Amino acid sequence: MKKVMIILLGFVFSMNAFAQKIISEIEPLTNEKWYGAYTAKAFCNTPFDQIHFQPFEANTEINDLRVDNKGNQAAPVLMSNMGRYVWSDEPFAFEFENGNLKLYSDVEKIAVVHAGENLRDAYVGAMKLHFPPSGRTPNELMFRMPQYNTWIELGSNQNQQDIIKYADDVIKNGFPTGVFMIDDIWSNYYGNFEFEASKFPNPKGMMDYLHEKGFKVMLWITPFVSPDSPEFRTLAQKKYLVLKKDSKRPALIKWWNGYSACLDLSNPEAMDWLKDQLKNLQEKYGIDGFKFDAADSDFYTKGSQVFPNEETNTSGTIQAEMYGKLGANFDFNEFRACWKNGNQPLAQRLQDKGYSWDEMKLLIPDMISAGLIGHPFTCPDMIGGGLRSNFENIDYSKFDQELMIRSAQVQALMPMMQFSVAPWRVLDEKHLSICRETALLHAKMGDYIVELAKKAATDGEPIVRHMEYVFPNQGFESCNNQYMLGEYLVAPMVEKGTSRTVKLPNGKWIDDQGKKYKGGKTVSIEVPLNRLVYFIKQ
Repeated sequence: MKKVMIILLGFVFSMNAFAQKIISEIEPLTNEKWYGAYTAKAFCNTPFDQIHFQPFEANTEINDLRVDNKGNQAAPVLMSNMGRYVWSDEPFAFEFENGNLKLYSDVEKIAVVHAGENLRDAYVGAMKLHFPPSGRTPNELMFRMPQYNTWIELGSNQNQQDIIKYADDVIKNGFPTGVFMIDDIWSNYYGNFEFEASKFPNPKGMMDYLHEKGFKVMLWITPFVSPDSPEFRTLAQKKYLVLKKDSKRPALIKWWNGYSACLDLSNPEAMDWLKDQLKNLQEKYGIDGFKFDAADSDFYTKGSQVFPNEETNTSGTIQAEMYGKLGANFDFNEFRACWKNGNQPLAQRLQDKGYSWDEMKLLIPDMISAGLIGHPFTCPDMIGGGLRSNFENIDYSKFDQELMIRSAQVQALMPMMQFSVAPWRVLDEKHLSICRETALLHAKMGDYIVELAKKAATDGEPIVRHMEYVFPNQGFESCNNQYMLGEYLVAPMVEKGTSRTVKLPNGKWIDDQGKKYKGGKTVSIEVPLNRLVYFIKQ
C-alpha cells in the first residue's frame, strides 16, 4: 500500500476569487477509482462530449465545493473502490493529477481513512461517522405513486383553472394519482405566502378538490424576498435578511428570476419566521408540503460580493444546509440543491435536463452519484426533462416520441418518478399507452420501493446502487448505464434503438420475460419500445 503524503507547500493559487493552499496529496493504490462530491455531471445543455462520468479520471480539473454545487446535491466526501474515503465538515476543493488526489481546504488538513476493501466499505465507513441514517423517510406516497409537477405546462402562469384541468387530465388519461406540485409562482410575489387572488379565486376550494381526487399537494417556495415589498421592509427591520458585506443594508442577490433579497437561514429567528409562514399555509388551506427551491450554494457564491458574509455569519453552503434542515420538518418535501444533510428525510430531484438522448444518459450516473453522497430518496428529474423551451411550439411531425417513452422507463424502477410535461399533450395514443404503462408499473412496484426506502432510512445505504457497490471486483467500476434497485438489476434503454448490451455479474439471472442467463459475461438484449429490461438473480 502506498502511503498518504501530507504536503505542506507554501503554494497558493487563486480560483473564483479565493486563495487556497494545498493541504494534502493522496497517492493512488493500484487500480483505485474515486467517486462522490457531486450528483450532477453538468448543467443542462452542456455538450455531451464535455461531460465526464464518475469515477473521476486520472486527470480531472479542480472542483471547488465551496463555490459550486453544479445545480444539484453536493457533499464534502470522496470514496474509492479500494475502501478509502476522505471527509471534511467544511467544503473543500479537489483535483486529480496523474491519479493523485489533491485536496485544498481553508480550515484543515484532510486525511484519508481506510475503511475496508471496496466501494461499499468506503461508503458505509464515511456514512456511519458523518451522515448516519435518521430512521425517517419522506412521505411514503412520494415513493409509492408517480408525482406531477405543473412547471412545464404552466411555467410562471400558475392558476387555479389550469391546475384543476391538469389534475383532471391525469385521471382522464388513466394515470395513477399521487403527489401534485404547484410550481413558481402562485403567490403575489417572492417572500409573500398568500395565493394571488386573480389567479386563485378559491385556493381552499382548489385544495379540497385535489384532495378529493386523490392527490396530495405541494407548493413551490424560495428563500428569496422581493425588494420594496411589505415583507422586505419588515424582515429588514428585524434583521432577518442577508446583508451587504460593506454595510448593514440588505443585499440584493442575482438568481434566475432577477435580483432579490434573501432570508438569512443561519438566523434561527428568520428560520422560525419562514417555518411559521409554511405552517400557516398548511393550517389555512390544507397544503401537504413544499418544494424547496433556489437554495443553490453556487447561486449565492459564484462571483458574489455577498457570500461568505461575516456580517450575518453565513455562506452559500450554510444557506443550503439550513434550508435542508427546515425541509425535514415536512414529510412532503423536495429539493433540487442540497449541501450535506445526507440520509435525512429529504426528497431530492436531479437537476433539470434537456429533452435529448445525450442528456437522458445522465440520469442513471447522476442517480448513482446521489446515492453515494448520502441521498437515497432521489427522483431522476422530470420525465422528458425540465426545460420548458423543449415542449413549446412543438412540431409534432418531428417530435421524438420514442425519447419520451424511454425517459419514462428510466424512471419507472427508480425510487420516485415525476411527470411535468403532460404526456397526453405530446404523445399519440400508441405512445401514450406505453407511457401510461410505465406509470402503472411504478405504482405496482410501490410497496417494494417503499420497503427499500424504509431500509435506507435504517441502514443508511443507497436505494439506487452502483454495480460496483454491489458486485465489487467484477469489472463494474465505470458502469453507468445499469444499476441495482434492491434485488433487481435494471437496464433501461438510454440510446435510440431497440437493442442493448447488459453486463451480468457472476451467478444465474432471469430477465423480465423469464429467460435465464449465466452471469459473468455481457449479453445482447432485444428491447422493443414497450419493454423495460430488468433481471433478478436466481
